[in-house]
Amino acid sequence: MNYKHQAYIGIGSNVGNRVENCRKAITAINACKGCMVDARSPLYETEPVEFETQDWFINGVLKIRTCLQPETLLARLQAIERGMGREPGGLRFGPRIIDLDILFFDRRIIETDRLQIPHPRLHQRRFVLKPLCSIAPELVHPVLKKTASSLLKGLQDGEKKVNII
Repeated sequence: MNYKHQAYIGIGSNVGNRVENCRKAITAINACKGCMVDARSPLYETEPVEFETQDWFINGVLKIRTCLQPETLLARLQAIERGMGREPGGLRFGPRIIDLDILFFDRRIIETDRLQIPHPRLHQRRFVLKPLCSIAPELVHPVLKKTASSLLKGLQDGEKKVNII
């Protein structure tokens, strides 16, 4: 199989055994036909954003190689989410057993009704940037033209807490 594409996937959980949920998702992504996990960040415990009256999240980032196109990869990630018990819809920014987001796909910029790459809010979120920087600090955001490490440094100190576990 020709794994010619590179993607970064954000993972998160704040329901049930959060660490185990993330580990199961990583295993499922690696077992997904057409995907291979190349690197994974440490997992971090993070404060919730937007909808703050909920349990803290466990978050991480994966670097994968894939032969899938972005829309197909999205469908596979959503199938993994459903297979783990995530209900479609639900409260935006609310509790979830697992959340899988495509952060970057090659250096592509994609904007459709179903998919936005790079992820539209990743540059504002310590819970994404901190784990991303642990595996790809020099990755350049194709829209903002800044590295992941410079985006992380640009966040204000008052941003939500992110602690390695």
